[in-house]
Amino acid sequence: MERDFQIADLRSFAGTVRAGSISRAATVLGVSQPAVSQRIQRLEQAAGTPVLIRSTQGVRLTPAGEKLLAYAERMIALHDEARRAVARRDAGSSGPRTIGLLEDLAITTLPSALADFAVLHPSVELEVIIDSAAALRRRADRGHLDLVFGDPSVMPQSSVRWRRQLPLAWACAPGFDLLTEPLPLVLFSQPCQWRQPLLDALSRHGRQWRTAFQSTSLPAIQAAISAGIGLGALLVDNVPAGTTLPAGQPGLPPTPRVDIAISRRADTDTDEAMNNLERLLRRAATAAGSYPED
Repeated sequence: MERDFQIADLRSFAGTVRAGSISRAATVLGVSQPAVSQRIQRLEQAAGTPVLIRSTQGVRLTPAGEKLLAYAERMIALHDEARRAVARRDAGSSGPRTIGLLEDLAITTLPSALADFAVLHPSVELEVIIDSAAALRRRADRGHLDLVFGDPSVMPQSSVRWRRQLPLAWACAPGFDLLTEPLPLVLFSQPCQWRQPLLDALSRHGRQWRTAFQSTSLPAIQAAISAGIGLGALLVDNVPAGTTLPAGQPGLPPTPRVDIAISRRADTDTDEAMNNLERLLRRAATAAGSYPED
């Protein structure tokens, strides 16, 4: 008889992955280390396979654990959201909150998360700042952002609450000559953390390139790609219609994966509104686009 996954087991699993070790997860979750170990063992029994590899340096995910983690985070978020909805709690949340997002993520994950957040916290005045990573970093350094969704470098490493790698996808207009040397590129302007890994991948592949167009604006980048100005690489959900290239295109390397993260100001740990928004953004980022495994 198959066993169901238990929320407490999934919470211990996800907490251990985020904390990097069972002992640190026990501290964060407020339970004993043996309890966390037992819950993970029970989860592995229900899954029928190991999900974590334990060592003196901490823990790392097995292939099955990598697949399970995204589902676990979504199940935990839905469970907590359902409990709050049934209890009809707004946790007394009201007043202004300010969050910062990269434009690339705002158009794919923000709408659904905001709709759900408004239902949970109708009294919160949410200000959304969409800007470059450098501009968001300046705001964060001044303490003007409660939460940042995007580049992990925007806020201190200690404030990162969730991290994920997403694949980019090559995109160009129909008929664009991919064998042109040097290869014309459409790029985000500096500073951009995703730019150099892309250029390094091309250089390692032996391709010469030149910057044909650059901008800080996602719509401008999309328009330049669609117009045939050059080859670009975007998050899967942001690729303009009709410009997607199949994987393994001759003359092009695999696209690199890029880091996204959710960071929080330390004094927002007990802010129920920000806790809920973080869960909603994580759920939306996990579900958006059904990013393929490479």
